[in-house]
Amino acid sequence: MNIQFDVLRKSRELVLKELEGLTLEQIHKIPEGFKNNIAWNVAHLVVTQQLLHYKLSGLNPLCPDDLIEAHRKGTVPTKTFTEEEFEEVKDLLIGLPDTLQEDFEAGIFENYTEYPTSTGYVLKNIENSISFNNFHEGIHYGIIRSIKKFL
Repeated sequence: MNIQFDVLRKSRELVLKELEGLTLEQIHKIPEGFKNNIAWNVAHLVVTQQLLHYKLSGLNPLCPDDLIEAHRKGTVPTKTFTEEEFEEVKDLLIGLPDTLQEDFEAGIFENYTEYPTSTGYVLKNIENSISFNNFHEGIHYGIIRSIKKFL
């Protein structure tokens, strides 16, 4: 499983690199033809990872409930982050993969509620979920890069 945690950390480093030099206004812009913005995608990565791993394991997510409600699957951007708020989101983006690995190694993911993803793949356990989340993160990394081209 170590490779899965490494992939997650690397994908998040790449997302952070895409944010370098962007203004608060730029990360909130929704280009024509897109449904969301860079800020929403970054927060969505944090939220989805927490829901797929912790919530479906019957555990409390490690990010705020309001972040979850505003950035879960099926939502659209409704929030404009302040600099400080977005820094907190970026801190979660970078810090939570280490916590996930520590929690996985500690064996806290004892139960898992099966979840059929929108791709048709059914998550049956935490290992499936960690692998699938890496795929999901890659999709949104690509979306972030695409949005960035229109800024």
